[in-house]
Amino acid sequence: MSEEIIVPADLSKSEKYEVLFSQVKALLEGETDLIAAMASFCAALHHGMGFYWTGFYFVRDEMFVLGPFQGPVACLRFPVKNGVCGAALRQGGPLVVPDVDKFPGHIACSAISRSEIVVPVVHREGLTYVFDVDSEKYDFFDETDARFLTEFLTLLPA
Repeated sequence: MSEEIIVPADLSKSEKYEVLFSQVKALLEGETDLIAAMASFCAALHHGMGFYWTGFYFVRDEMFVLGPFQGPVACLRFPVKNGVCGAALRQGGPLVVPDVDKFPGHIACSAISRSEIVVPVVHREGLTYVFDVDSEKYDFFDETDARFLTEFLTLLPA
C-alpha cells in the first residue's frame, strides 16, 4: 500500500468515500494495534475528505480523553455528559450537528468549527470511544457521512 491517499476533488461526497474506503482498508490491513490504526485512519480521512478536525476521544473515568487526531489542537478532556460527543454516546449512534453554535452544551475546542458529526463505538473489549469530525462550514455533514463513517470504523482492529 502506498503511503499516499488519493481522492480526486471532482467526485461527489459518496464517490470520495467509496474511493477512500479501499485505500483505508489496504492501509490498515493486518494492523492489530488500535492506536496505530486510529492514527493512520484519522490522517487518511482528514486529508482525503478535507475535514477541519478529525479524531478520537476515549471514555475513561466519566471523561472523554483525547486520542489520535488530525487538525488544530483540541480539548484534552471533558466530562462524558457534555457536548456533541456526550449526546452521541447517549443516543448510541451517529449524531450530525449542522450548526454547533445552536447545539445546547456544545464544547468549543475551536471557534472555527461550524458543524460536527460524532459516531460512538463500543469496542468488544469494553473500550468505548467516539469518532469526532468537525468542519469549518455550516451544514457540512449529513446521513451520507453518518453511513460511511460508521462503515469506515469497522476497519479498525476489534
